[in-house]
Amino acid sequence: MNAEELIKDAANKIKSMEVRGAARIAKFAAECLKKFAELLETTNPDEFDEKMNWAAKTLLNTRPTAVSLYNAINYVMSYSGESVDEKKSSIIKRADEFIEWVKNAHKNIGEFGAKRIKKGSVVMTHCNSSAALSVIKEAYKQGKIEMVFATESRPRRQGFITVKELASEGIPVTLIVDSAVRYFMNEIDCVVVGADTITANGALINKIGTSQIALSAKEARVPFMVAAETYKFSPKTLFGELVVIEERDAKEVAPPEILSLNIKVRNPAFDVTPRDYIDVIITEIGAIPPEMAYLVIKERLGYALGERGEISISPKHFD
Repeated sequence: MNAEELIKDAANKIKSMEVRGAARIAKFAAECLKKFAELLETTNPDEFDEKMNWAAKTLLNTRPTAVSLYNAINYVMSYSGESVDEKKSSIIKRADEFIEWVKNAHKNIGEFGAKRIKKGSVVMTHCNSSAALSVIKEAYKQGKIEMVFATESRPRRQGFITVKELASEGIPVTLIVDSAVRYFMNEIDCVVVGADTITANGALINKIGTSQIALSAKEARVPFMVAAETYKFSPKTLFGELVVIEERDAKEVAPPEILSLNIKVRNPAFDVTPRDYIDVIITEIGAIPPEMAYLVIKERLGYALGERGEISISPKHFD
């Protein structure tokens, strides 16, 4: 497989959700850019930049809502160097740094998040989040969790992945349909979900249905915890840019006989949970209130900000 085929294949895997989950997508993108750089045979620095630019944009256009993808690409593409060899070395170094960031983040999030869970808890989670599961697994190891309720997470049923992962580690788990969340909420002690994006004002963009769970939790006075690596915070929202909510193919929701009725089908992949519904965000740098999202973006993702406060995927290499 040549360099161009590598990126096209990677883009298809992200679009088709063969590679899914914000952290996995971010790590996958960093790995692909690294491999792409290694495969490029040009000795012309300008041509090298042009090809890297194409690869980055191709990957970026696959999932508009996943800020982890944006931040992963942004980090790797902020490379330096004059010669092709210097540029390649810089990309490889930055990609490896980002991949290590992903690995270490989950360990820290698990440890910090487990401290927020009381012994004997029944926990609810939604979709399939590696960050949220790191909290649940660590809390279970500490003897704090009696049962996990996992939603089916339609239409892609990522909840099936979650229950398989929990069951494989001997963690008691109950699978429920999405519409049963409120029915079971009175049995829940804590909700732990992941994040696709955290905005500058502390709002959460996550798998469709998350906002309904947060609303039910607030009404039932159940703590709602978000597990989110800092690379899931969105620099673009710092200056007012809205997060694009991806809508996916209607075929994921309805069978052919329904679609043939010439009806309209909406299939948003994500929704927005206001910060008022969030008790705490667990990151690899600690537990923070949603209101601190602005500071996290400024301090942790400063490389994403242009000279005049303008957002650029990579000030050095992107148009």
